Order: sequence, then C-alpha cells, then structure tokens
Amino acid sequence: MILTAPNDQPVRRISCVIPAYNEGPRIKAVLDVVAAHPLIDEIIVVDDGSSDDTAAFASGREKVVLISLSKNGGKTRALAAGLARARGTYLLLVDSDLIGLGVAELTALILPVLDGRADIAISLRRNAPRLWHLIGIDYISGERMLRRGLIADRLAELDVLPRFGFEVWLNRTCIDAAARLAVVEWGRVDSPMKSHKYGVLQGIVADLRMMSDLLRTAGPLRLVLQIVRMRNLRVRLVSNEVD
Repeated sequence: MILTAPNDQPVRRISCVIPAYNEGPRIKAVLDVVAAHPLIDEIIVVDDGSSDDTAAFASGREKVVLISLSKNGGKTRALAAGLARARGTYLLLVDSDLIGLGVAELTALILPVLDGRADIAISLRRNAPRLWHLIGIDYISGERMLRRGLIADRLAELDVLPRFGFEVWLNRTCIDAAARLAVVEWGRVDSPMKSHKYGVLQGIVADLRMMSDLLRTAGPLRLVLQIVRMRNLRVRLVSNEVD
C-alpha cells in the first residue's frame, strides 16, 4: 500500500528491514513471504558480509533494496545500515532465518501498530524458550513492527552498541517512551537454533557471544527490569495469536 502526498509523490508507508549473514539456505523462503505482503512497500535486505549466496537470493527482486556490507559487523551494524536507508513511516524488522513464516503472521504483527492500538508489536515465536512463553514476552525477539518516530532521533546511539545489542537498546527506547507494546504469538513460526545452523560447538560460542553483548548493553539487573517494564507496557488485543 502506497499513500500519495499532496505533490502526488508516493510516500513509503512500511519499510521492512531484514539483516542477513550466511542465510542462503533460509532467506529465500522469508523473502517470498515478505515480498508477497500487500502492506509492505519497501524491503531492505542488508547482507552483513556473507560468504555464501545470501545476496543472490535478494538481488533483482521487486521492492527489494540490497545493501551489501564489505565485512561482517554484526546484527546491530546491519540494522543501522538498513534503518538509515528505510523511507517508511513504519518499520518492520524481520530476521532472515525464520521457518514457517506466512503472510498471516506478518499481518498480525503489522496491524496493531498500523491501526493505532500499539506503538510497537513484538513476536513470540513457537520455539521461543518456554520461560518467555510463561512470562508472555520474548524480550530479544528480532521481529518487530514500530512507528518510525519512536526511534528516529536516537539512531546515532547504534554506533556505540555491541554486535548484538540492538534488541536491548530498542527495549530501552520503548520503555523510555512508555510505548504501548503488543505481543503477537506466532504459533507456527520457528527460529532455528544456532547449533543447527553452525554446528554444536560454534553454536554454543555464538550464543555465548550474543549473551555477552546483551549483558554489555544493559547488565543482568537491567535486563530483568526491562522484561518487567515491558510486560507493564503490554496492551491486550482481542486476539494476539496466529493459529
């Protein structure tokens, strides 16, 4: 959906930013769904220095802008590059490795923000840790829909974050703004374990590095407080689950 400004120039409404690093085996399925969604006007894939064919799956697609970084800088750098390029009034962030993603899941994430019931929506995937399901929120989910204005004046802060500090930073930004938060349960969508993608040893190392970055960004007590405060910001939807 593209709106028309008074000067008859098209205005981008929803920009989808997809960071990707060596996701050749998985990114095509994600892009097929995102590209087919009628509400998404612009898709920005940031290839974060991949050594496989990730970029090839994004290149030449309609609505897709491909940004290729010369070296791997981590998810925060990739998202910063994509957000700097995005032109949408709304921003949709989607991980590139999702399994089982469909148009219905994206719609469920988009609509609470688009229709004004929430300022940000966050996914709760089927295979998110059981604790996150019990708590009712995945505080490091990579799938989020938000108003651009929520972060527009704070993007420079990304320059000093560690490789995997983006989600914690975004949590803090939303808490500071007292943003209304919608949790959308994705009952058919999984995110593959790092051990599945990289092997057991490399997967463990990758998880430890990610946790280290989370703690560097906020610290253990602040992470716990983030979860509590984000729960307090939740808005209840008539239905927040995609069957």
